[in-house]
Amino acid sequence: MAIRHQVIEQSPEAVWAVLEDPDLYGEWVVGTTASRPLDDQWPQVDAALEYSVSLGPWSYEGRTTVRRFEPHRWLELEAHSGRLGTARIAIEVRPWGGHTLVIVDEHPLRGVGGRLHAAPLDLFIQLRHRTMLPRLAKTVASRNRQAASAEAHAPLDAPPGVRS
Repeated sequence: MAIRHQVIEQSPEAVWAVLEDPDLYGEWVVGTTASRPLDDQWPQVDAALEYSVSLGPWSYEGRTTVRRFEPHRWLELEAHSGRLGTARIAIEVRPWGGHTLVIVDEHPLRGVGGRLHAAPLDLFIQLRHRTMLPRLAKTVASRNRQAASAEAHAPLDAPPGVRS
């Protein structure tokens, strides 16, 4: 089991805004180059998104399904990786002062990955998370800056949250 955490210097609501947007997974999930929802239910239980992974000449299309969703607390996903099987990815979001503590717990669940799960695979997942959590923090900060900029440039008589 690979568990990693990071304090993100943004509010839990800002973190959730990114987690709830399936189009943003390609920005912060390591290895993923694009993502798109399969329906308009994300992140409700059983909703899914497709993603693309590209490594040199090799590319792969995968699917991730929501297995548990507790708004502003838990998002648990099952990532389907074809012949390799599936992985469980649990993301817990906790308020941490004025910031957010994000805890990611990932491990192989089904298929070859689940049967052959060993320490080297956990090391690979840990290395992936060392990159993924800072990318999540960067994506959240970027989205917050965009929202603040849009709010600052909204007409004075526009209701809050309306973009110009």
